[in-house]
Amino acid sequence: MPGSAQDSAHDSNRPASGPSRRTTVRAAGAAASAAFLLPIVSAAPAARADQSAPDAAPDGPARGGELQRAFAAAATEYGVPLSVLLGVAYLQSRWDGHGGAPSVTAGYGPMHLTDAQTALSRAPHHSEGTEDARGDLARPLRVPRTAVPEPRQLPARLRTLGRAAQLTGLSAETLRTDATANVRGGAALLAAGQKRLGLPLSEDPGDWYGAVAAYPGTDDATAARVFADDVYEVIREGAARTTGEGERVVLRARPDVSPDRRQLRALGLPSPARDPRVEAPENVSCEWIPAPYEQFGDNDYGNHDLGNRPKSQRIDYIVIHDTEGSWDTTIKLVQDPTYVSWQYTLRSADGHIAQHVPLKDVAWHAGNWYVNAKSIGLEHEGFLTAPDAWYTEAMYRASARLVRYLARRFDIPLDRQHILGHDTVPGTTAATIRGMHTDPGPYWDWAHYFTLLGAPFRRTAGASGGLVTIRPDYDTHQPVYTGCDQPGQPCAPHGSSAVRLHTAPGEDAPLVKDIGLRPDGADSTTGVNDTGARATTGQQFAVAGREGDWTAIWYLGQRAWFHNPGRRPTAVHAKGLVVTPRAGTGEVPVYGRAYPEPEAYPEGVPVQAVSPLPYKLLAGQSYPLGLRTPGEYLWATTFDPAGHKVVRGKDVYYQIQFGHRVAFVRAADVSVRRSGK
Repeated sequence: MPGSAQDSAHDSNRPASGPSRRTTVRAAGAAASAAFLLPIVSAAPAARADQSAPDAAPDGPARGGELQRAFAAAATEYGVPLSVLLGVAYLQSRWDGHGGAPSVTAGYGPMHLTDAQTALSRAPHHSEGTEDARGDLARPLRVPRTAVPEPRQLPARLRTLGRAAQLTGLSAETLRTDATANVRGGAALLAAGQKRLGLPLSEDPGDWYGAVAAYPGTDDATAARVFADDVYEVIREGAARTTGEGERVVLRARPDVSPDRRQLRALGLPSPARDPRVEAPENVSCEWIPAPYEQFGDNDYGNHDLGNRPKSQRIDYIVIHDTEGSWDTTIKLVQDPTYVSWQYTLRSADGHIAQHVPLKDVAWHAGNWYVNAKSIGLEHEGFLTAPDAWYTEAMYRASARLVRYLARRFDIPLDRQHILGHDTVPGTTAATIRGMHTDPGPYWDWAHYFTLLGAPFRRTAGASGGLVTIRPDYDTHQPVYTGCDQPGQPCAPHGSSAVRLHTAPGEDAPLVKDIGLRPDGADSTTGVNDTGARATTGQQFAVAGREGDWTAIWYLGQRAWFHNPGRRPTAVHAKGLVVTPRAGTGEVPVYGRAYPEPEAYPEGVPVQAVSPLPYKLLAGQSYPLGLRTPGEYLWATTFDPAGHKVVRGKDVYYQIQFGHRVAFVRAADVSVRRSGK
């Protein structure tokens, strides 16, 4: 999780002198940070977007371009049904080659051939600052560290590219960078897997269930089954997509395919019973790997707090992170009592999930103690692979299933003010804004993710609705970012969920300023970790003006313009409730946490300062309303949870979409009205 946050001494939820033994991270081999996610909706698969019914035999090639022909040729060469080859590739990459750059789990090309040693050796850390996941002074700061492992130290699932090179005779470099060769490598691996199971190279896609289940190299039967079932769901429903490279690829629907699930037993994978402590839907693979709750003495403990949620406090948020480290390293770190914690980790290759902290307890992950106390954190496996960080369809789908389950259980709305990116969690005070986290970043595909959640971002009003929902076309929207490999150097072109914000309607106009990030008034930048002039897919903003192909929104107390051409819009019209300063009020303070008034604190609980951020909500401006909440503060400074207290006040706050990050305003300072005319 790039970036970090250190809270003020006023919010020091435990004595600053307590955790002195935590000054270094145990040698774990690679960086780690906190980042988190959810489950999929079979009724509305994103795979069907743009779908057409091409002229083709049921399992024959569809008319298409070079990549479509490459799939057909590789299927014929290695005797793999075309629908199986296309289905596996869709789950691994959605058919994107990503310009030869590795995925977050070190996979290359449409078939996601893994070469973790090469990916790690090429991947500089792009984090800025340091990490304080708890969000106060209770823990010393650490700089995440990385180390490149030797190939023999990596599991086989992270070395499939080498095996594909042996089977095809193609070089590793060719398999990494040439999409056609990569497809051949994937077909060779599938055929080899089929032969290893003693099965014929059948023309019936249903006869390949075992080889499909084995493809991501998962180490338990449940995860293998979930991956294979997702592949066959795509095969039955069909898919069509134009990739980021502009290639149209089509998988014709095969609703008649009936996979032979009995083949799963031949893989010989363990199938342990689900631990009763696991809190996850049945249609995901999830194991229990507990984070330790351990006392060190001198009232010092780690790595989370026991709680009684939602009875003690409502759970309002799910926070999406990326790990900035491998699955294996992340799992080791979350089991370190001197490190931090989160509820779930998701594995990229197959969507397998590990739960670490019971949902009733408070994990330390968001960098904002108020948000930690009222949230669930999901870490998604991710190496430090800039500039083309991408995530597998298998992980998106598993995450979506998990989040839908959590949202139903805790009545959490499926919108961007409740499903937060770690990069949209606000700083707690003016001093912490610059250190806040920036993951999962501009390359996370929020539109696709929310489609999988069953809550796609659609137009909900006409042009007079008064709001816009940011929604560029992810694949074709490729703004230039810098700093992925070297400071100031352009990142490789890549689809993005974010639009850039200017001070005037023109590309040559300066970017809007963020005085919290740059108190000296310096301009925002195009840096991949700079959120100062960025609005992201799914976020809603109040319209502040229109001029030609440009739309202005209210953002951080100023008018901000983004390119929104009618022929290729980057936002859709919306309507809803907005807040604006009460009549006669010139400006309203903005906060990074919703803490109670001083009178609410009982004896023995130090009053927490309600410190405004360096922004103002000005008269005439409006911002979309997210939720209404009473001021709350969780006092948790003792190992024994009997000493914990939840302080609630009479002050009521509204959460708003204020900039790239959410923020809070006092209800007494603002009026609520409907947007638009």
